[in-house]
Amino acid sequence: MFFKPMRLPIFIILCVTVLFSSCGEYQKVLRKDDMAKKYTFADSLYNKGKYKKALKLMEQLMPAYRGKPQAEKLTFIFANTYYELEDYYTAGYQFERFTQAYPQSDSVEIAFFKSAKSFYNLSERYSLDQRDTYKGMDKLQAFINTYPDSEKRDEANKLVVELRTKLEKKEFEVAKQYYHIERYKAAIESFDNFITDNPGTVFREEAFLYRLKAAYKLAINSIPTLVEERLQTAQKYYNNYSKYYKDGSLAEDANVINQDILKRLTSIESKPL
Repeated sequence: MFFKPMRLPIFIILCVTVLFSSCGEYQKVLRKDDMAKKYTFADSLYNKGKYKKALKLMEQLMPAYRGKPQAEKLTFIFANTYYELEDYYTAGYQFERFTQAYPQSDSVEIAFFKSAKSFYNLSERYSLDQRDTYKGMDKLQAFINTYPDSEKRDEANKLVVELRTKLEKKEFEVAKQYYHIERYKAAIESFDNFITDNPGTVFREEAFLYRLKAAYKLAINSIPTLVEERLQTAQKYYNNYSKYYKDGSLAEDANVINQDILKRLTSIESKPL
């Protein structure tokens, strides 16, 4: 019995041939000193989304085209290549360089925005260092102020809110941590500061409740001579909560605490002197 040799489909053979020939051409262009050909090839690779290959060529082109008419476009796509490759530190820096070098460019607005968004993308989760979060907020706000009518304004505002909420979350969690390790005085002070500093925060109701809980825990765990005064302080915090969140999502928890506060205060007042 004889077996016929397998024949690869012509389409696959053509694809493999094109692939190897294009790789060979890329290596050839990369090694040659023909900057015009490098520029054309890099631009073609960039437009096809082949950013890693394009970047190697651009790194050779940037010094050669400094001060030339092609430099503006090259500098922009150089920065954007880093952005597409998610190297946001380098992208942010390169976009900043572009805005400084070409302030009259038609691309300066999008470069400004992408520089700011690079720092947004670098922002760590709330429990980690927030330096890039602050940078991102500052740069996004600068973009909004510089381009108030930009099509990117709504997106920039949305990103600022996200970053601000992350910072609020970090501050709120620090205050909560004081509560959970039973440092109630520090918790009360932290929640006081948080409420004052962040009037529009999404964590506001929860901060009011935790401040009440901390004051209540401090009172019932105090020496007898301090219990009544601290229960009265806790009741004030309940009144603060109830003033704003009488029908809030956490009102039931606040009401349970207040009922126990009232019960304890009545018990103290009924004791004979």
